[in-house]
Amino acid sequence: MSMRIGQGFDVHAFGSGDHIMLGGVRIAHTHGLRAHSDGDVVLHALCDAMLGALALGDIGMHFPPTDARWKDADSRSFLRHCTALIRGRGWQVGNCDITVICERPKVGPHAQAMRACIACDLGIAVDAVSVKATTTETLGFTGRSEGIAAQAVCLLERP
Repeated sequence: MSMRIGQGFDVHAFGSGDHIMLGGVRIAHTHGLRAHSDGDVVLHALCDAMLGALALGDIGMHFPPTDARWKDADSRSFLRHCTALIRGRGWQVGNCDITVICERPKVGPHAQAMRACIACDLGIAVDAVSVKATTTETLGFTGRSEGIAAQAVCLLERP
């Protein structure tokens, strides 16, 4: 079996709003995210990891923020598009591991729902999707609650 590994990272600043999207899940929050799409850092980082594993560019190349089609877009559509791209080339996601970096909101209560959402869009088992979180112990922009970040790594397999 052939394998490829990709890694991705995304960040968005907090702005006005009453919720954020993380891993395809709507989470009530004191702020929204400033972004062209829905600002789902989890799915953006995962898309970048998938695209990077096959050297297909990055999410900004496939869904440029200058394109009005992607204004307020559901990032699950980005994930489904990336899944179709890799499958069209004979690959599939073997597993992925995603870390959300923020002080708030608390990710733990939503991690299982995120895992289920991501697994559904990737067409893989939930136990092949890891979503976890960490803080920066009040250091940096995430520590000051100015924004949220995520990093992802994924393994692509070609049976």
